[in-house]
This record gives sequence, structure tokens and C-alpha cells, in this order.
Amino acid sequence: MDTHEEQVGIFASMMTEKVAAPQPKCRSLLDGGPVLPVTDTVVVAMSRASVEEVLRNPDVFSSGKAATDLKARRPIIPMSIDPPAHRTYRKLLDPLFSPQRMKLLEGSMTALANELIDAFADEDEVDFSAQFSIPFPCRVFLTMFGLPVEELPRFLEMKDGIIRPFLVTGEPRGSEATDAYQQATADSIYEYFERLIDERGSARGDDILSHFLDAEVDGDRLTGDEIVDIGFQFLIAGLDTVTAALDCFFGYLAQHPDHRKALVADPDVIPNAVEELLRWESPVFAAERVATRDAEVAGCPVKAGDHVLVLIGAANIDDAELVDAGEVQFDRQVTRHLAFGGGIHRCLGSHLARLELKVALREWHRRIPEYSLKPGAVLGYSPGIRALDAFPMLLGRS
Repeated sequence: MDTHEEQVGIFASMMTEKVAAPQPKCRSLLDGGPVLPVTDTVVVAMSRASVEEVLRNPDVFSSGKAATDLKARRPIIPMSIDPPAHRTYRKLLDPLFSPQRMKLLEGSMTALANELIDAFADEDEVDFSAQFSIPFPCRVFLTMFGLPVEELPRFLEMKDGIIRPFLVTGEPRGSEATDAYQQATADSIYEYFERLIDERGSARGDDILSHFLDAEVDGDRLTGDEIVDIGFQFLIAGLDTVTAALDCFFGYLAQHPDHRKALVADPDVIPNAVEELLRWESPVFAAERVATRDAEVAGCPVKAGDHVLVLIGAANIDDAELVDAGEVQFDRQVTRHLAFGGGIHRCLGSHLARLELKVALREWHRRIPEYSLKPGAVLGYSPGIRALDAFPMLLGRS
């Protein structure tokens, strides 16, 4: 078994370096116990039970107090809002992303997936990230919000300027240059949505942003600031997480032909495959909370103000909670996972994400049944949200 220092080193590498396959490192961490004290003020919950203990107790482990610095002016709605206010906002937002409402988008999603595939289906090679995993969910998101699709490069620049500003500055997170760039990006997002809301005030559309303008929370209308704060949340999440999931899914399938062929042979297995790949890959790998008072996580003391990181990627492959958790099995009858988080802060867009992933897998494998990772290429996923910079894929190869 690794020493405590070795475990801390393994954890640090997973959170700061690009990793192709994090599962072996996660299993090494789980062998050491359910939690890992990293410093005097940081504890990592890793087992399924310890992660759920944190996620399902927002009164003790606050999302609102979490110190993930996105340079936001105000708490981001609903991610950074704790109960009881969080429940109020979810009453408004949940119906807009219900399974029934999302199902209405399947036809347009299917058409979009095929439009994108048409552009490269006859080619020998494709950059999966640039040509599919980025434009597919991003165009769905922009259409839902009534935002101009032709401005996608601008929105991606905004999103990356908040989530990965160090890629632009070339300096580490927390440096003066990176902080300044991230702050300027955050300010530009606020300015964009403030202008947009002023325009929609006199010209409504059939889009979610327009619905916000007429929505009520317990009899009160949302303020302009609240709508801007919701838009901030949706922009940085809606343009990143499903892209990361597609990168993870197809990265796995391109390197595991037996699983790829199973989807081609029987498309009915795709809904199960979505759940199993969400569990195995955990595209959103970790989340942060802050303790509001002295407490314990799986018996480990936590002081008020300590940061508690839940390692979702480890919890999802915990053998104590799932038989053969270290294997990818598309025929599991029940696939419990925390890929969308847990508790009241569970991902608002989970039904939308599931539909996008199902449509993408179905249409891709119907059109392109054979593909593989380009020889010599290594997929290194960014930490935190596991996306790729590039994904060179060969088409028509077994």
C-alpha cells in the first residue's frame, strides 16, 4: 500500500496534470481508505459512501462557500447557492430541463449530429474534438438560449477564459497575469448578458433566456442580476461538460473495439452504455465543498472552514458499492453513479446531457461504425473537467 505522502502525490498529479486514464490512480487512492487528508485544511473524500456523505449534507458541506474562484461578482445561480434559497431557484429551473421537455429536442439534435458528420464522413481522418465534440453540444446549447450560433468562437473563448485561463496566459492559476485575464473574461460575460437581457426585454423569443424574463420564484420575478448570474452558470457549464463527456466516451471506444462493436451490433444497448461510460469515465472528476462547522467525513475530523474535495472519479469505481466496478459492462441492470453529482446540487442539465450523449452515440455508430485513435496519438485529459485539446481519429479502421 502507498504511504500517505505517496497518496498525496498521486492525488496532486491527478488534479494538476493531464492524465489519459485516471482509474488506476483512483484505485490506488481507494486502497488507502475512504478519505485522504491532503493538508491541515484540505480533505479528499474518495469512497462512494464518503462522497455521498458530503454531497447530501449541504448544511454542513457548503457549495456556496466553496472557494472555486471564477471571478464572479455574485454567487452563481444555482451552483453557488445553498438551501433554502437553492430550492427556490430549482423550482423555477427544473421544469425547463425536465425529461419531457428535453425529449422534444431529440429531432433537432439528430439532424445536427448528422449535419456535422456529413462534413467528414468520407474523410480518412478527423479531429473529433474540433469537428464534433465541441460543436455538437455547444450548438444545442446556443439554440436553446437563443444565442447566435455564429458567435460560438467568442463564447468558447469566454468559457475557457473562466475555466482554463492558464492555457491563454501560459502562467499558472493564481498568477497575476492569469487572474487578470480571468477577471477580464468574467467581466465580459456579465456585460454580454446584461446587454442581451436589455434587448430581450422588448423582443422575446422562444428560448430559455426569454422564459427567465417572465418566470417567477415564489411570486416574485427574477431580477436582471439573477438572470445574468444564471446565464453565467449556464455558459461555463453548457459549453464544456457534454463536450468533455463525448471526448471521454469516444476516447474509450476508439481504444476498446469490442465495446465499440457492441454499440454497432445492438443500438438498443446505447442508453445503458451512456450510464456505464458516465460511471467509468466521470467527465466531471471532482467537486469542492467547504465545511460550515466542525464535523467528520468517514470518521476523519474536518474543521469549520476546511475544504472538502469529493473525488467523483474514485467514488464511481468503488468496489464496496458495485460488483466488478473495475470493469466496463454495458449489460449492467443497474448502474449507480455520481457523474452528475448528488444531493440538491445534482446537475440541473443531466436530462439534456443524457439525451445529447445518446443521440451522439446512436447517430455516429450508425454512420461511422469503425474508427480508431490515430497511431502514435496519446489522449491527455485536462484535470477537473476531463476534456481534450485535440483528438486525432482515423475513420474506417477496425
